[in-house]
Amino acid sequence: MDEPKRRTVLAAAAFAAVTGCSTYGEPKSAPASTPQAGTELAKTSQIPVGGGVLFGDKQVVVTQPTAGTFKAFTSVCTHEGCQVASVANGTINCDCHGSKFSIKDGSVVHDPAPQPLAAKQIKVAGDSITLA
Repeated sequence: MDEPKRRTVLAAAAFAAVTGCSTYGEPKSAPASTPQAGTELAKTSQIPVGGGVLFGDKQVVVTQPTAGTFKAFTSVCTHEGCQVASVANGTINCDCHGSKFSIKDGSVVHDPAPQPLAAKQIKVAGDSITLA
């Protein structure tokens, strides 16, 4: 039985590493079109107090740190550009490398993210939350 050549094994390993990890930790591209001011994101009742909701297609996360206070941030992690994955226990969480951000102000709560999430401008009118 012939043993594979070292070069073949190395090439196969490199290919597997590149293709196997091509989506993990990979920066996400910008949305197909940038959402315009006035775009409705949610109803206020959809955003849990002490939590938040991701709008990945618009690259926005909306939080409600305290009752009646709504905040919005980019949903793109400042570490390597991954889309954040969840909002839980007072933080916005990126599953790529474990970064966590405060739902109050987007500040880094757990690295490796080097910068806070950038704030997005929103308008709350009645029960509607829109981009400002």
